[in-house]
Amino acid sequence: MELTYIFILITLIGAVLHLFLTKAERTKNRIFEVFLLWFLFIMVGIGSIWAFIGHVFLSNTIAAMIGWPAGNPFQLEVGVANLSYGILGILCWKLRDNFWTATVLAVSIFYLGAAYIHISNIAQTGNIAPGNAGYALYIDIIIPLILLCLLAAYNFTKNKETTKNINGPNIPSA
Repeated sequence: MELTYIFILITLIGAVLHLFLTKAERTKNRIFEVFLLWFLFIMVGIGSIWAFIGHVFLSNTIAAMIGWPAGNPFQLEVGVANLSYGILGILCWKLRDNFWTATVLAVSIFYLGAAYIHISNIAQTGNIAPGNAGYALYIDIIIPLILLCLLAAYNFTKNKETTKNINGPNIPSA
């Protein structure tokens, strides 16, 4: 749990330092791009690798935190899914454009699906274990929302800046 907050802190500090230590102009598009990059690399990439380690190598501990029975094969399945998202997030450092879109959509569907399962489990069983009703549930909702908003803002401002550059600074775009 505390590590999630550290990942968020690293993400934010990394993005801010990236913006101020590079010579690229800090346009709206550049700011969205850098924050999206860092969220994909740290929160999705490193965070999902960390989740893989937990679900695969510390499965009984993680199951207890979620309030689910230990020894269930779902742990390995969730762990391998997290490994795939972790690799996608890390690859986002070099691969851009549609790869980012695919990564954000895949991770968001997984996280929001997990949030739905946690909420259903709370409603059906009253399971309010910290890994079911606490920080994990919040992260499963907040991270996809951040990723989707950053991606939308990045694409919107990129398209706007591209149109502005094509039309020239004094010619209004259609």
